[in-house]
Amino acid sequence: MTMINRYAPDAPSEVALTQAAVELLDQVIKDTARTAHAPPLSRSLIKLAQLGGYLARASDPPAGNTVIRRGLRRLIDIQLGFELKRSG
Repeated sequence: MTMINRYAPDAPSEVALTQAAVELLDQVIKDTARTAHAPPLSRSLIKLAQLGGYLARASDPPAGNTVIRRGLRRLIDIQLGFELKRSG
């Protein structure tokens, strides 16, 4: 995901995530100054990294694979909880 973002940040978020995952990210992580003006894929990956502990400060380097992996694990848990609540 990080490599796709580096080579094609203007790509739609659905290149790396499902539409449901993008919608959940938008609900769980609110836009900051850094994400508000970012291209779609970059915005979703920054939000995913924030779930993994990335602070997204102006001076921070781009999120790495470890932080993205942590965020993805948390997003999967959030998605499972959402699906269980909706079906039950």
